[in-house]
Amino acid sequence: MVICIETATALCSVALCSNNEVVAVREGSDQRSHAAQLTVFIDKILRENGLKAQDLEAVAVGKGPGSYTGLRIGVSVAKGIAFASSIPLIGIDTTLSMFWGMAEGNPSLVKNGQKTLFCPMIDARRMEVYDAVYDASGSIIRDILAEIIDEKSFLSFPDETGIIFFGDGSSKCREIIKIKNAYFDCDFHMSASHMRIPVFQALEKRQFEDVAYFEPFYLKDFITSIPRKNILGK
Repeated sequence: MVICIETATALCSVALCSNNEVVAVREGSDQRSHAAQLTVFIDKILRENGLKAQDLEAVAVGKGPGSYTGLRIGVSVAKGIAFASSIPLIGIDTTLSMFWGMAEGNPSLVKNGQKTLFCPMIDARRMEVYDAVYDASGSIIRDILAEIIDEKSFLSFPDETGIIFFGDGSSKCREIIKIKNAYFDCDFHMSASHMRIPVFQALEKRQFEDVAYFEPFYLKDFITSIPRKNILGK
């Protein structure tokens, strides 16, 4: 069993997975409560399934890109579990988990999708998104980018190639992307359960992170802003 943690988006999600199935899932959609929810979800899932952290084969975490604060919370908790329980730590690109969530939910697209590409999109505010492009087997065609979407985006792909855009960044791009065969799934639901396949692939290959040095994949530097209101009243 592996406990999977995904906090890169507005959804705080935890899943307990075996190689063959998702055993249990806990989720909460209040992004401001990730820190309060995450350890509670993990504790409940383990208790309900009669497990302790040291019984797990590994702990896995979505390493980003995504929300700076969400990633810090998820990675910190995952590293703490791995260190305290002496179990391996696995980091999975959030866009790769999204691809497998789409693939498992729509097997016909993957089976018949030799010319279909998949573009998971994570909202990065304004018209910017974090995205990547995968083929129907889950191989990456274009690396993960932080890009501002405009009418020229994705025009480099052949006209006959269909691209499915999905994730919480896709809805704002629907009216802007002008390629011929663009399809949008704006209702795609992000979940830690999507991590199951890539996590067990990494487990089989023993692709583990160094607990001491592992950091989230932010993709962009974190920029702080000056508060408009002086909370000290000065």
